[in-house]
Amino acid sequence: MTNPALDQDVPDYIVVGSGAGGGTVAARLAEAGYRVVVLEAGGDPCKMDAPGLPEHYEVPAFHALSTENPAMCWDFFVRHYDDQVQQERDCKYSPGPQGVLYPRAGALGGCTAHNAMILVSPHNADWDAIADSTGDASWSAANMRTYFERLENCQYRPGYRVEYHLGFNPTKHGWNGWLHSEAAVPLAALKDVNLVHVLKDSARSAFAENGMPLQQITELIEGEGDPNDWRVVSQNGEGLRYTPLATSNHARMGTRERLLDVAARLPDRLRIVTDALATRVILEGDTAVGVEYLAGARLYRAGKEPSEAPGEPRAIRCSSEVILAGGAFNTPQLLMLSGIGPAAELAAHGIPVRIALNGVGRNLQDRYEVGVVNRMNFDRWDILEGAEFRKGDPLYQQWQDEREGVYTTNGAVLAVITKSAPERALPDLLSFALLSRFTGYFPGYSAELASKHNYLTWAILKAHTRNQGGVVQLRSADPRDPPVIRFHYFEEGTDTEEADLASVVAGIRLARGLTKALKADGHIAEEELPGEAVQSDDALRQFVRDNAWGHHASCTCPIGEPAEGGVLSSDFRVHGTRALRIVDASVFPRIPGFFIVSAVYMIAEKAADVIAAERAATRRSMT
Repeated sequence: MTNPALDQDVPDYIVVGSGAGGGTVAARLAEAGYRVVVLEAGGDPCKMDAPGLPEHYEVPAFHALSTENPAMCWDFFVRHYDDQVQQERDCKYSPGPQGVLYPRAGALGGCTAHNAMILVSPHNADWDAIADSTGDASWSAANMRTYFERLENCQYRPGYRVEYHLGFNPTKHGWNGWLHSEAAVPLAALKDVNLVHVLKDSARSAFAENGMPLQQITELIEGEGDPNDWRVVSQNGEGLRYTPLATSNHARMGTRERLLDVAARLPDRLRIVTDALATRVILEGDTAVGVEYLAGARLYRAGKEPSEAPGEPRAIRCSSEVILAGGAFNTPQLLMLSGIGPAAELAAHGIPVRIALNGVGRNLQDRYEVGVVNRMNFDRWDILEGAEFRKGDPLYQQWQDEREGVYTTNGAVLAVITKSAPERALPDLLSFALLSRFTGYFPGYSAELASKHNYLTWAILKAHTRNQGGVVQLRSADPRDPPVIRFHYFEEGTDTEEADLASVVAGIRLARGLTKALKADGHIAEEELPGEAVQSDDALRQFVRDNAWGHHASCTCPIGEPAEGGVLSSDFRVHGTRALRIVDASVFPRIPGFFIVSAVYMIAEKAADVIAAERAATRRSMT
């Protein structure tokens, strides 16, 4: 980029990205009195004149449609394997882009604009591990829970809200935060005879399969199935659970709403610049002083319909710091484009090395997920009668007029949290029931998901994965090109003992246990995947290799020492730089919890505290 036009606004902070990390830290810093500019490569999904918007954004049940809406989606195509023969065994593989679809959002709110809205706090051990490895006690689970309380505004346990106002808070929910959390369980579900059978038989099977001890039954009673109740979190939360959602009045809520609220209240402190694709961090010596970007809509080539326009080169400078929050794919890409990363890779693309950091783009981690897919012995779930998953259908009208019905949910009706093996230190399997056919991500998957009304899928999510072998690498020096993403699943990764593979197989057997009574009663016509013929451990392992997917990419700029592959210090600073931090899913040394968004919200609240405290200390030292 040559001679970009310079923005005249000089804020204290520039935040690149408006997702769970960037949107949260930007809003909090603005509220703390600082001037902040947010650069977001996408537009506002609720202000675009595009088919399906804004309902694809707003309606919880439409979240899959939002991931494929051309106006707001970025389609990364990733490699699970370098081995082409093994990669092609996955029916989701697309030969044209030579990869498997990995939906991301190019929109205000980042991936909070299209995710499934599930808000489940991480395990305490996830935080304590960072505190232990860094010697920074502020990362302890007890301290990190205060950030969950700060950001949450719990709407689904009203009795405990009363206790909170009386000075008691045994659940350690947040009651005054900016992010509303709700539990959507439509009353209509209780009128669906088939669904009642599923809930009853699956719950009975879960107790039997999991051998629920007295302690877990007590937790279920005390926590009322709530995975975010502190008493449940402190005991690692095994058992039957529902999945709280980040919704307000049963409509999606994320950092879009947070940013727009703060910008409206504090227009002199927070400015949001959409359609701004960051291309390079401006460094003077080792100090970040600004960001160059391209102004224009749909400039990034991961979009379904990327613009052919070159974009207008622009630059913005700041007086204090640059904060990168583009996520596990885009943040390492931007660092490398700026000359920060593995020296050999930068040289291969003709990028001058400013700061050699071998850990940038390494350590890529994810969950593993598979679906146990059952076709039911009836034409349609009663609860889905009239569901066309479009604006104006009867269930949409019910959602719009009454904020009731199945469209208030993301489709998950029941979850079971357990260990894949007794020796696991933490529960590492979360299995949840979906009233549809879900086999992972491929072009057109959302239409199939919305059209199959006589299926029950137990989606199995394997957490605390051991594989750290994934990489994010530059495709070219052109900032409009998405990077090359190679996850190196299973044998290609670092889990040489194949513990991850064994855990997913255990999850399949658990899911089959949850449907055993339904099969015996004749409610299930056929298990389509893996299929009744796939029974041995070897056959199930191959099924997992061929079909697994993920959607919680993280850990590509981890906290840690540079010699050990670390990119950040525990205060989010990029090693070897001044005034440059990262606040997004890439900062974790190991992937936390079950659903990563809650952890990202929490670290962003923490980062705002760290930054504001350092700024205050600097001011004091100057007086």
